[in-house]
Amino acid sequence: MRSRRDPMASAIGAGIYSLSLSIASIALPLLAIEVGYSAFGVGALTAVSALSQMLVRLGLGWAMRRWPDWTLIATAGVLLAASCLVVAVSAALLPFVLAQLLQGASRALFWTGSQTHVVRGAGRAAGALATVNLASAVGLLVGPLVAGVLSEDSAALALIVAAVVALLGLVPNALLDRLPPFVPPADRPPGRLWRRPGVDVACWAGMTTGAWRALLTSYVPLALDQARQSATTIGVLVAAANGASLVGTAVAGRVPPGRWTTRVLGTGILLTGVATALMAAVAESIALSASVLVVSGVAAGAIQVLGPSIAAEAVHPEERGEAIAVSGTFRAAALFAAPLAVAGLVVAVPLTPAMAVVGVGMTLPAMMLRRRRPAG
Repeated sequence: MRSRRDPMASAIGAGIYSLSLSIASIALPLLAIEVGYSAFGVGALTAVSALSQMLVRLGLGWAMRRWPDWTLIATAGVLLAASCLVVAVSAALLPFVLAQLLQGASRALFWTGSQTHVVRGAGRAAGALATVNLASAVGLLVGPLVAGVLSEDSAALALIVAAVVALLGLVPNALLDRLPPFVPPADRPPGRLWRRPGVDVACWAGMTTGAWRALLTSYVPLALDQARQSATTIGVLVAAANGASLVGTAVAGRVPPGRWTTRVLGTGILLTGVATALMAAVAESIALSASVLVVSGVAAGAIQVLGPSIAAEAVHPEERGEAIAVSGTFRAAALFAAPLAVAGLVVAVPLTPAMAVVGVGMTLPAMMLRRRRPAG
């Protein structure tokens, strides 16, 4: 029996973690630019974090059968704090790489652990995930504003604040129900989990949201900076995207299951990719930048709820943790590939066409969705 305090503790924990992460996600690229890293360097460092996240996610299905989810969530908060403090002390290459590795591991542990924890209760997975994602969206909305204002004076100061906030997340974690590790079902179907109907749909959707999040925290701030927008303006615009994702999250929680879910996913993927492709091209205009970021935010927010919920509802209850971890691995792969792709392209072409090419690539999962429907 789940306690009444558990849903509230889960939501508050997600909000605190997202606040810390979003401060760090803006402060890190701004600090990198401040100390002289190139556009290629910013993308490469972001890719290091995504690679770390992807590698950690590969082992989370195994880990959740041995340790309870609340321990993963607590570890994530400590790793995020350490990531921020390492680079606040020194912005040299080695500390920067270490900070990105720690942040990637933290992201993998927290999002898999928190999403897995809430879908183990009764009711639709989409509703439970929407509640957590709404809380996290609030943190993602406030964080860039805080990061932008603090980074006007010092990006390192913003990172220290992010570390303190991350450690505060240990308080709601102490109030979570102590659910046991997962026990695989005896009648588990053969084959790889990511190929099962429903889980595969979630994996494809995760690739688009992963690419969007990666570019939002790397090349979107860089494009705005190159367009001579101030640090505060950059923070406000990124916050607008995160605020729009809150709307998408709320809408996704009310989407009826079945054919409508697939339609919303496909539309969301197309809008996210097209809007991202236009981002650098409109960076000199605050109004156009805000419009493009809001559209992509609403679409990505809906995908971030519907994808994992489809995966969780398509498998046995004791496989839900592994299903969410698998779909998250594809998201992490896109987190790694998208900034790396832009980093490779900017060697030969300007940032605007480079982001346009990657944005168009983000729409490809929508074509895959047309060929297959989710389970149920």
